[in-house]
Amino acid sequence: MLELSINDPDRLVKVAHALSTHTRIGIIKLLLAKPNVNVLEIAEKLDIPVSTAANNVKVLEDAELIVTELQPATRGAMKVCSRNFDDVHMILNPSAYDHNRGKVQEVEMPIGHFIDFDIVPTCGMANGAGIILQEDDPNNFYHPDSRSAELIWLRKGWIEYRFPRKFPEGARLRSLEFSVELCSEAPNYNNDWPSEITVWVNDIEIGSWISPGDFGDHRGKLNPSWWYDNSTQHGLLKTWSIDMNRSTIDKEKCSDVTLFDLRLDIKPFITFRIGLKPDAKHQGGLNLFGKGFGDYAQGIIMRLEYD
Repeated sequence: MLELSINDPDRLVKVAHALSTHTRIGIIKLLLAKPNVNVLEIAEKLDIPVSTAANNVKVLEDAELIVTELQPATRGAMKVCSRNFDDVHMILNPSAYDHNRGKVQEVEMPIGHFIDFDIVPTCGMANGAGIILQEDDPNNFYHPDSRSAELIWLRKGWIEYRFPRKFPEGARLRSLEFSVELCSEAPNYNNDWPSEITVWVNDIEIGSWISPGDFGDHRGKLNPSWWYDNSTQHGLLKTWSIDMNRSTIDKEKCSDVTLFDLRLDIKPFITFRIGLKPDAKHQGGLNLFGKGFGDYAQGIIMRLEYD
């Protein structure tokens, strides 16, 4: 979900402008029905000139509502488009919104600070200086250097983190959420490479999201200069949330698991596990992005909202 605030008027105006015409809304609707559409298809489906389609795609791309990639075509290359967000939330009165949300405790976990894993190659880690140790050897994940990781990839398995359970005594917890940038894991990269990625909290399965691909359509905004152009570049920012009624992924219900089911009062920490179930239909691997890779300058963020 893309969150916009009146406190960031430049971004708000850019996105509002991008959504202000029927043509651009039509392009978004096309991408709901089909994840990847080229500019020629957009022009044909909307019955508009190719130049008009290309100009409107550029506006949506500048607002980061879609991402594009140049792919080989019969003659030269063609621009292929895909959605970047499922939802846009505009906050026009931040003070009222903050009052309704209650208080928030936030903890950011570097992706290298995992406490357990069960990983099957291909796998590896990288930081701002280079590849960490030898690729495709899960034993290297035990090495102390793994804590500096800003990009982690694995073909199968899972990786687990432990967050502090810390909010005022007597407070009533309203919601718990985790946000992380991630995508599938393919050889080099492949935008059409689905992977069913699952999150567990305190060993309870919360819900699964099918990543559409391993994204290489544009260079990650935060990637270090040494990182390879023909490799994974960025992911999508996804949020798993649990409240008193249900669990959601980007505000869409994914399961009936509630805060009560997690038994958060049992231990002084909260475990967050992310990976692929052995019986998942789409075994497309996993890339996790930290502050130094991808498009979002963050690790794994846990937010506790309470009264």
